Amino acid sequence: MDALTRKAYELRRDILEEVYLSGAGHVGGDLSVIDILTVLYHRVMDITPENFQERNRDHFLLSKGHCVDALYMVLGDLGFFDREEAKRTFSAYGSRYIGHPNTEVPGIEINSGSLGHGMALGVGMALAGKMDGLDYRTYVVLGDGEMAEGSNYEAMMAAGQYCLNNLCATVDLNGLQISGTTDEVMSTADLGKKFEDFGWNVIHVPDGNDCAQLLEAYELAAAEKEKPTAVIAHTVKGKGVSFMENNKSWHHGVMTEEQYRQAVKEIEEVLA
Repeated sequence: MDALTRKAYELRRDILEEVYLSGAGHVGGDLSVIDILTVLYHRVMDITPENFQERNRDHFLLSKGHCVDALYMVLGDLGFFDREEAKRTFSAYGSRYIGHPNTEVPGIEINSGSLGHGMALGVGMALAGKMDGLDYRTYVVLGDGEMAEGSNYEAMMAAGQYCLNNLCATVDLNGLQISGTTDEVMSTADLGKKFEDFGWNVIHVPDGNDCAQLLEAYELAAAEKEKPTAVIAHTVKGKGVSFMENNKSWHHGVMTEEQYRQAVKEIEEVLA
């Protein structure tokens, strides 16, 4: 097992513990997006605890903010804060580690969770970098259910208009949301075609839970010099835990002790 894949599965184990201890969280989406976050933070983006207060470093926005559980574990692993504190206090009364990103937590750039806002904020950050002659890149991660929000398309239009080649949006396309499949609830049809129509470079990742495929996609995105890039990552909701995979019930599910032990056992079997 390569180092990135191992790291993603170790973080899956942390996420399971965090969600189980809190009795809250969006574990299905956490497990679909964690490979994307692992690749971005460990191999692609220039974002560290040491440079976080600097402006000319890469910027990251989690638009699908309900999956902050996964982001907390990534940031804690990188040393932005005590990961064990985040596990023990996630979603607890008075904790700064609430169920959506907030800027009281080191490493978080925007408050998010009202879906459809991240893309527009990313466009603003990328455009500001261009206007000020800075060379940072802006990365936004969105959910496929979130793409039903019309504000995304206004932002996509602007990004294409201004040729923001320093902007990379990733859609965690796992096909499910809280009340059913994305096709059943509000079909967005061919997302890649929509991005292309607005002037974006589009890269499809057939297995968005494969770190090697993701890394290749982000390398291609960084090489694009004319357009913003959309990475469409075809993922599995609940990836890594058999009874959660492709099951909408785990969009926001609370594990019993037995389920928690089974989930951890399956992750540890992969790591063995």
